[in-house]
Amino acid sequence: MVAQAEIDRLSTLLSIPDKTREGSMEIYRDAWENNLIHGRSIEKILAASIYLACRKHNVPRTLDEVEDATKVGRKDIMKTCKLLTTRLGMRLTPISPLDYVSGFCAKLNLKPQVEERAKEIIKEALDKGITSGRGPTGIAASAIYIAAILCDDRKTQNDVARASGVTEVTLRVRYKEIRKELGIKVE
Repeated sequence: MVAQAEIDRLSTLLSIPDKTREGSMEIYRDAWENNLIHGRSIEKILAASIYLACRKHNVPRTLDEVEDATKVGRKDIMKTCKLLTTRLGMRLTPISPLDYVSGFCAKLNLKPQVEERAKEIIKEALDKGITSGRGPTGIAASAIYIAAILCDDRKTQNDVARASGVTEVTLRVRYKEIRKELGIKVE
């Protein structure tokens, strides 16, 4: 009962749809039935359940967003996610940088054409295989930064980094890689 109430609270905080909320409760219930909660922090299991349900239902939420809502650290969320996916036999598809573009652009109050241009940049980067092994949030942030410049709706690297939850260093490195590999001229 306590877990249900907490999942409801977190789902509201993170603006998660009902289907995803139910999915996180299902993951939590599976963990309970498989004795994975005994001796572990309920908060960590709940945070991991929410994050995994978001991944499973393609509701893009960053680890930072889940961390802020749950007050459970990123490392603890990831450790618990690994435990749950391994022990419950869950298979998750990798997150696409495209999934994050709309949310990040909304946070930055960017024009719709910036979002479209960022998605084009990401699709081109995916086609060329330059995103492999890179974090999807970093790729999305750098594509948005480039698109904002190209569409004359500039934002600072600091603004884009904060909105996307990546460091400015990550943003700069991905920005330079994408710009170079795709031959994009940015002033």
